[in-house]
Amino acid sequence: MASPKPDNFLTFLFFLCLNMPSISFASDHISFNSSLSGNKTISSQGGKFELGFFRLGNKSMSPNYYLGIWYKKVPKLTPVWIANRNAPISNPNTSELRILPNGNMALLDHSKTCIWFTNVTSLSSNFTICTLLDTGNLVLKYSSNKTATYLWQSMDHPTDTWLPGAKLGRSKALGQQRLVSWKNPDDPAEGLFSFELDPNGSSQYLLSWNKSKYYWTGKEYNGKIFNLPKRNVSSGYFNFCYVSNENERYFTYSWKDDSIIVRFVLDFSGQIKVQTLVEESQAQCDVYALCGPFGYCDSNVLPYCSCVKGFKAVNPINWELGDRSEGCQRNSPLQCDLTNGSTPNEDNDQFFKISSVNLPEKPHMFNNASVKDCERTCLENCSCKAYAYNSNNCSIWYDNLLNMYQETSGSTKDTLFLRLSASEFKKPSHVKKEIIWVIFISLVCFLACTVVILLLVRWYERRRFVLATSGSENGLVAFRYCDLQKMTNNFSERLGGGSFGSVFKGTLPNSSFVAVKRLDGILRLGEKQFRNEVSTIGIVKHVNLVRLRGFCCEGDKRLLVYDYMENGSLDKLLFCRKSTLLNWNKRYKIALETARGLVYLHESCRDCIIQCDVKPENILLDELYVPKVADFGMAKLVGREFSRVLITLRGTIGYLAPEWISGVPISTKIDVYSYGMVLFELVSRRRNSELLEGKIVDYFPLLAALELYKGNMLAIVDPDLNGNANLEEVERVCRVACWCIQDEEHNRPTMRQVVQILEGVLEVSLPPIPRSLKDLTEDSANLNFFKEYSLYKSKDATKL
Repeated sequence: MASPKPDNFLTFLFFLCLNMPSISFASDHISFNSSLSGNKTISSQGGKFELGFFRLGNKSMSPNYYLGIWYKKVPKLTPVWIANRNAPISNPNTSELRILPNGNMALLDHSKTCIWFTNVTSLSSNFTICTLLDTGNLVLKYSSNKTATYLWQSMDHPTDTWLPGAKLGRSKALGQQRLVSWKNPDDPAEGLFSFELDPNGSSQYLLSWNKSKYYWTGKEYNGKIFNLPKRNVSSGYFNFCYVSNENERYFTYSWKDDSIIVRFVLDFSGQIKVQTLVEESQAQCDVYALCGPFGYCDSNVLPYCSCVKGFKAVNPINWELGDRSEGCQRNSPLQCDLTNGSTPNEDNDQFFKISSVNLPEKPHMFNNASVKDCERTCLENCSCKAYAYNSNNCSIWYDNLLNMYQETSGSTKDTLFLRLSASEFKKPSHVKKEIIWVIFISLVCFLACTVVILLLVRWYERRRFVLATSGSENGLVAFRYCDLQKMTNNFSERLGGGSFGSVFKGTLPNSSFVAVKRLDGILRLGEKQFRNEVSTIGIVKHVNLVRLRGFCCEGDKRLLVYDYMENGSLDKLLFCRKSTLLNWNKRYKIALETARGLVYLHESCRDCIIQCDVKPENILLDELYVPKVADFGMAKLVGREFSRVLITLRGTIGYLAPEWISGVPISTKIDVYSYGMVLFELVSRRRNSELLEGKIVDYFPLLAALELYKGNMLAIVDPDLNGNANLEEVERVCRVACWCIQDEEHNRPTMRQVVQILEGVLEVSLPPIPRSLKDLTEDSANLNFFKEYSLYKSKDATKL
């Protein structure tokens, strides 16, 4: 039964969900069904490193984004590895890092062009994940892999940073590893300087310009001291290890104090530097004048520095680069500045309250003053920038305010009153507008959350459907028509067709292929064929029968979904001269296994199934040329208590048994007759009947029977084989074929006997020449073929 149709609104949300980017729900890895885009990030399990998109320099002006790894706990963004350093992207919201169907990890831009990928070959499965480790190493591995074996890792491909635990050297698998400097502090593209292990085999590192001119050579490692430019780094802090064998040479190191972050970096100036970095947990705001004049430091947010209310950065470019020593300047001048030193107007200049702040340095102190007196004193002096009052003590600042920062919990909480122009204070009407905007945005967020929840519900239902579709082994799947449209790209790739419809190639969500048969114009015959196929092949499973995966029955739409057969139908390989030539061993295997499939239909099913249309067009071949009997639209189920059944004439001219044309009840022997005709074509790679101006000029079964009696097997075999065939098997196949096309059905073998003969279990005698073939030898103009054809055409079309 088909799935119920959703209402229009939910249908809209469902298709909207299909076009939404994937969301990664994992904290430290990305799997095949998730991706990374926009401002989403993943963090290592211990929270030391973070992976995501970022940009450098003046972020308001720079159009370039990069995918990389940085220290999560270091205040200033410090990348240690960049995937696309030479190919930045313009919009991370339309780009994504994901696992490809072939198992590789790739960065795709807005047009789904691959900007960067891991390029791992010989993956045996798509079930890989990429994980960010606490060492700063991004690794690609199988999701079921519990060991430390990685398919790919970022530490094998460093940029400008050498992290503790990483190898830096030369190997047969990876070639020469090197650090390459940035072009400048705002451009991580490869610069002119590189740092690498001596390619000539020594244990010393070299610094080079443009990868050609060596300008510094280190000393060889002595097991204790590792020489770097300008100075030696003591082994008391570093543990260096040098490994050299026939497969690789490399250095690795560790830092003994885990509480300190350390790294080697090749600076854009061409110097190799050892850096120690400050984590978030350390007192960053203790640095004197970190944020410059009128700058405010808060260790609980990033970035730490911000301008106080009413002020902006003096140099926005340097501020974004992290140099905030110039501090901040006013947005609007004070009233006394406008009047050139005249008495200030208290209604214009006002004070902004900053609570829980460390007071700036160099205040002017006044004792035994009230709060009002302190405020008035500040207002009466145009040089006054701020005041503070505490326990009858008034503090006033006439110089630029330095070293203001948020006090930590438990410290003394002081309050500073900062002098600002009245234009910095919003009027009540503005406050009301702000409240309205807050309410509006809250409502929009609520509606957005509701939509997202509905989309997630639909996504979950869709996901369950995908899993059921890809993993269904015990029954048929009732597909929705819209799903089949998407699977076939709106039925764009046609594989073939017949009298009842067309067959299209489709792709399941798990990337496996299927063949979708669409019955066009569901009339009485099409509806009957649809029900026939579902009721026959839908209940049987055999290696030599095509597998029916599911069906669709919505309104007047009837579709059937089968396994996809890579090598198509047998007739294309036999009769299309441009196709691959089948050798004799494959042909014999096809003959034998097709017979096994028919045996299963005739003898092993609950009801005997007569296929009714055995021909090369209905024998499909998979990637290993295993034959699958297909197209059961004309099949007939016969109860085991019956041996015959009377049905209307159906099938294909040239493969019809004589008794069927005569209108008598049929049995499984009609499939035997058709199978015999297929054997002749399999041996000769030609149609049994060749017509010229409406007359048969060549009838191969007659030729095969005559040559069989003469013992001349080479005259029967496909000449393109150049005699490369087992003549004993050729004779066996031809004898079986002649027995199968006997006029009297009781003279024909069963399909089980055919299998035993082809397997060599039973001997087969020389068959008599069928009467129809004898008639051809006596009078070639009076052909039994035309009798068959005229009888077929004379049948009432309404009985077909």
